[in-house]
Amino acid sequence: MAKKALVTGAKGGIGSSITDGLVAAGFRVIATYFPTNEACAKEWFKANNYSDEQVRLLPLDVTDAAYCEEALATLLQEEGNIDVLVNNAGITRDTTFKRMTAQQWNDVINTNLNSLFNVTQPLFASMCEHGNARIINITSVNGLKGQFGQANYSAAKAGMIGFTKALAAEGARSGVTVNAIAPGYTGTPMVEAIREEVLDGIKAEIPMKRLAKPEEIASAVTFLASEQAAYITGETLNVNGGLYMH
Repeated sequence: MAKKALVTGAKGGIGSSITDGLVAAGFRVIATYFPTNEACAKEWFKANNYSDEQVRLLPLDVTDAAYCEEALATLLQEEGNIDVLVNNAGITRDTTFKRMTAQQWNDVINTNLNSLFNVTQPLFASMCEHGNARIINITSVNGLKGQFGQANYSAAKAGMIGFTKALAAEGARSGVTVNAIAPGYTGTPMVEAIREEVLDGIKAEIPMKRLAKPEEIASAVTFLASEQAAYITGETLNVNGGLYMH
């Protein structure tokens, strides 16, 4: 029987590649989407020629703790257990801090950081009971180095790293590894839509002089989800082309 992986934010540049990578590695993926985006999610499912055995679509509002608790309890009853959890859902609301509204702050914190509790907590006990499970949190280079105009985003992504280390300590005795991946600038449709001169400036700051490919982030996820990574926990894997070394 195929192992099962739940991926939040499964539709999107990095999320889609993570889903593809896990499917290729033999996982059955539960791909979550925001409840109001059902038509778009089904179109994505069809366009990628997934079968029901490969991918199951699941509506999930990662910012709503009660919604997640109920939906994931039902999921566990139906699927039996989740072997891999990839916390990938995230948004940006960029502006300088002196202009930032409480709404912009809370939107990012709720989606990028509070979602870790909302999604992981209902699954963690089951993962510990079954053992040999993986939790992989997609953070960001800007959670490590900070970024002008991203006080909310950088705070949330840094919080993900602290969460990763603390939960790794709790999960270790049960064979549950908890790691983070910190991508640098990645060639998603959203990033590649940036004005050419701005994008050229970003690339010039990266020692490898290019953006990451979404597939390169997905490969890091697939590795951490594998048996070969069973002795790695509490770590942050940087995939940033040398943009930030520490």
